[in-house]
Amino acid sequence: MKLKIIMFLLFPLIGLCQQNNQVAVDSVKPTNMFMLGEVIIKNNKTKDTLNRVTTKKMESQNKMDVSQALNMLPGVSLTASGPRNESMVSIRGFDLRQVPVYMDGIPVYVPYDGYVDLARFTTFDLAAIDVSKGFSSVLYGPNSLGGAINLISRKPSEILEYDGSLGMINSNGYKGNINIGSNLGKFYVQGGYSYLHRDSFRMSSNYVPSKNEDGGQRDNSYRTDQKISFKIGWTPTEKSEYAIGYINQQGEKGNPVYAGDDVLNSLLAKPRYWQWPNWDKESYYFISNSSFDDKNSFKTRIYYDKFKNKLDSYDDNTYSTQTKPYAFQSNYNDYTYGGNLEYDTQLIPKNNLKIAFHFKEDVHRENNLGEPVRNFVDNTILIGIEDVYKISNKFTLVPGVSYNIRKNKEAEDYNSTTKVISDYPTADASDAFNAQIGFFYQLNENQKLGATVSQKTRFATIKDRYSYRMGTAIPNPDLKPEKAVNYEINYTANLFSKITFQTAVFYSSLTDAILNVSNVMPGKSQMQNFGKAEYIGVEAQLNYSLLQNLSFNVNYTYIERNNLTDPTIHFTDVPNTKVMGTVEYQPIKLLRLIANSEFNSSRISTSYGTRVPDYTLLNLYGSGKIAKNFSIDAGVNNIFDKSYSLVEGYPEEGRNFFVTLRFFNN
Repeated sequence: MKLKIIMFLLFPLIGLCQQNNQVAVDSVKPTNMFMLGEVIIKNNKTKDTLNRVTTKKMESQNKMDVSQALNMLPGVSLTASGPRNESMVSIRGFDLRQVPVYMDGIPVYVPYDGYVDLARFTTFDLAAIDVSKGFSSVLYGPNSLGGAINLISRKPSEILEYDGSLGMINSNGYKGNINIGSNLGKFYVQGGYSYLHRDSFRMSSNYVPSKNEDGGQRDNSYRTDQKISFKIGWTPTEKSEYAIGYINQQGEKGNPVYAGDDVLNSLLAKPRYWQWPNWDKESYYFISNSSFDDKNSFKTRIYYDKFKNKLDSYDDNTYSTQTKPYAFQSNYNDYTYGGNLEYDTQLIPKNNLKIAFHFKEDVHRENNLGEPVRNFVDNTILIGIEDVYKISNKFTLVPGVSYNIRKNKEAEDYNSTTKVISDYPTADASDAFNAQIGFFYQLNENQKLGATVSQKTRFATIKDRYSYRMGTAIPNPDLKPEKAVNYEINYTANLFSKITFQTAVFYSSLTDAILNVSNVMPGKSQMQNFGKAEYIGVEAQLNYSLLQNLSFNVNYTYIERNNLTDPTIHFTDVPNTKVMGTVEYQPIKLLRLIANSEFNSSRISTSYGTRVPDYTLLNLYGSGKIAKNFSIDAGVNNIFDKSYSLVEGYPEEGRNFFVTLRFFNN
């Protein structure tokens, strides 16, 4: 029924299409990016393939969710939380608690634990994804210990423009989307709808059946994600703009059962039979930029974000009864509201100074079925200053400082034996000071060198401080912020009009790292500011236009993470080495072929050292224009049907294919 609705919405628009001679279709032109949604340091506003994924790249390789799209970048590792079936990434070794996710500069991460399941964020309505690594603008706000991820939406540039697609994923999944926009001069409107469904994913034929998984179609691996986005804007002058946006995401998913053989993993003997009937987010936001004159402007972001989540734990793999002690129905009903104000002035010669104020209130409400609701409320405030000082035509200095405060207003405990709710002891407010500086030197017209140092912090989440972790942990309301000092040297070169080379060497020193310390009491752990660690690595990317119709891209990442406090406790989920290569060939004007290969070295899955082996994947894609307003994309991922895992006990998808029909008029 859903597919029929999508087709009904899409096909009447096909007859309106206008001629388009573009062969390799990119649904979003550079001018169609919602510039108000960017958070950038102006000195770095250049073509940056090291840290940005465009719609063209996402569509060409069928990257339907944000985690898959981000994995195309160096310095980014695709990770997963297998026990929760959450798709995540690591940025230079930092996880999503330490690298917050934004939509047009507005925070969208979950208030309770700071994570966000990136598989729930589809890419159909995005113009680009920006990644800041280490040296991220202080204007993002607090908690950007290792950087920031910003999803940038679209903005129309024509009177009428639209694009859409219908597609099949293997034999048991389908997708559809449409984006419509209109720019009427001073007013514009942009809307989008997408639907993605899959009954299950197929495991590799090389997978060896285990105690909890017999192979074939992965049990309980279904997913459905629906998204509506809408934005209306007004541009009264060339330098002033006001926009109101709305996003509604509705998701549901199953959680495949642990299918490994690690005898130390409790899930081997006691598997979880979990399903999420609801993973829903709804966001309202207002963004504006008011220019008073050529040298002064004022930017605002105001937002309200709701998150509803329901988790059902069942007795067994029939997913029909909830009578066992470990069965439950858990509900989250969270919301966040806040905003930031940013004053931008160029009154001081050679300086572009920005002063920002952020306020954010996170409210987490949780309960199991039949239990009362517990409430947790945090307030976070940031005051920041950032400057771009152009010392000369070649040399630019970018300093920034911020002061952050986090205050817990409410935290309630529940005793399941007495059925009584009580308040946790009041914890002192937590504060942190961040500072950074960047040096950028234009060696010549084609080469640029940069060096940055940034001291960043992350406040402990509500879960870090108050969770009992199903009876296995002791809360710690007095956790301090963890700190990192990030160093980087980077280099960019454009050579012979055919080669672009970018590289960065980075080092991070972590102190007061928040780690789960075992056996604080017999059989119970606690989150503590326990650790010191260091991350060191290098990333590089080379783009080479071999011929007019043949190009080659390769990126490389190497990273080591060392636990200096206790080397016997291992960092998890990040491979030491990742290499990705892509060859793009256009044999005729109407056809484009892409071959992509990715190698990941082995990675550790548990703090006590369980590993998953390295893997290499080969993928092939093709795109052909079949009429003036239509194209067809098709591809095969994991051609050799490799059996591999990101997390021990949670095998990934085997060989799979897709076919997509696209239509467009822009």
